[in-house]
Amino acid sequence: MKQYAIEIKWALYFTGMMLLWMLLEKLSGLHSTYIHLHPIYTNFVAIPAIAFYVLALLEKRKNFYSGTMSYKQGLFSGVMITILVTLLSPLVQLITSLLITPEYFPNAIQYAVSSGKMNQTDAEAFFNLKSYLVQVVIATPLMGLVTTLIVAFFTRSKKAE
Repeated sequence: MKQYAIEIKWALYFTGMMLLWMLLEKLSGLHSTYIHLHPIYTNFVAIPAIAFYVLALLEKRKNFYSGTMSYKQGLFSGVMITILVTLLSPLVQLITSLLITPEYFPNAIQYAVSSGKMNQTDAEAFFNLKSYLVQVVIATPLMGLVTTLIVAFFTRSKKAE
């Protein structure tokens, strides 16, 4: 278990960052007043998400692999973080939807319908907790894997290859 301490730590940090991001979105009005801007600005979470992967793999390289980490080792570490974050993602979604911003789904439905982007039935089918739980369990490993493939390349040490 000690060999995965860095991955566990960074998965927990990542989870905390996601909860903080959701709180900031809510406080900035992206879940209510400025919901029309939400689809744009929510994507900026990629910046801290990538940064967390970079920091995690750099720490793994420095403190576990003594400064020399191959692409394969970085890839394995990033995949471990992704698995842990994926396992925690339903909890993040539940906390977000039930505690941080329970008004998001009704607001999103109302906006989607009033703007003509969706009809009522489609909006209700898309903007609900069950749908978002499914989406997060599918999207998290996909995005984590893409991030890992790229970050592991840039955090590997040339000496290890």
